[in-house]
Amino acid sequence: MRREVRSFEVRSLGAGDASVMRELLHCFGEAFDDPESYSSAQPDDRYLNELLSGEQFFALAAIVDDRVVGGLAGYELRKFEQSRSELYIYDLAVLEPYRRQGIASALIERAKAVARERGAWVLYVQADLGDEPAIALYSKLGSREDVLHFDIPPG
Repeated sequence: MRREVRSFEVRSLGAGDASVMRELLHCFGEAFDDPESYSSAQPDDRYLNELLSGEQFFALAAIVDDRVVGGLAGYELRKFEQSRSELYIYDLAVLEPYRRQGIASALIERAKAVARERGAWVLYVQADLGDEPAIALYSKLGSREDVLHFDIPPG
């Protein structure tokens, strides 16, 4: 059942926000219907706080009435061919009852601000074929590139 949202907060997570990051992980697990990946073997608070305070990772949480209902997690990739970086949106999700109310767009707008603050030259995201809502959202915000993605086992 859809819940009408009157207001929400988009919060940048940092050191000391391990508990909020855990809520975000549960949110991702529910939104992606994959609780096993996001909740079964979460790292300890020390690991999460180090991740959240580092320079290569960033996380944003969308909060309604003190509950994480969506979020975005990404990585800054420093380039070698020029002195610049790219920001990659690794995960972006909003819980079903809170969708289509501007939360995902607000998360991306905040990620764009993070990219500007870090001097990144581009912010990019991947969408799975068949995920029409994501493709429609990203198409409104940027240009599309059709690429192939390969998972290569480490050995």
